[in-house]
Amino acid sequence: MGSGTIERVVVLRHPVERVWAALTTARGLSQWFGSVAEIDLRPGGRAFFRWDDLDEESVATIAVVDPPHRFAFRWAIEGLPEADAPQTLVDFTLEPVPGGTRLRLVESGFAQAAADVAHSAHKANSQGWDAELVDLETYLDAAA
Repeated sequence: MGSGTIERVVVLRHPVERVWAALTTARGLSQWFGSVAEIDLRPGGRAFFRWDDLDEESVATIAVVDPPHRFAFRWAIEGLPEADAPQTLVDFTLEPVPGGTRLRLVESGFAQAAADVAHSAHKANSQGWDAELVDLETYLDAAA
């Protein structure tokens, strides 16, 4: 994978339906992805995320809703003005495996931005997803 893409695969010890709910409901998302989340779960719908500790917020547009297997959204590349910023696609694929769910996350499209912006956004989001996916696992394990 080039620097235009982030890919993570994690196996969660929870059924697909629970992982799906954590990814696609405001209640689920606000437990691990940011402090506050709102979501209109349909293609073309909007999602809003806020991280109080970072004083950051982000608005995404839902691209794919295929329950409980695939969920994708687009959001602006960090560090660029929202209005005309190129957007990356964040694509979650859920697959049942023995004992749980394999979650594959791919965020693609960084290469549309200027190299320096693309590099710093890619690095920030790589670290961000590592942290968020740990938070997701912690949330699911705690709620089990």
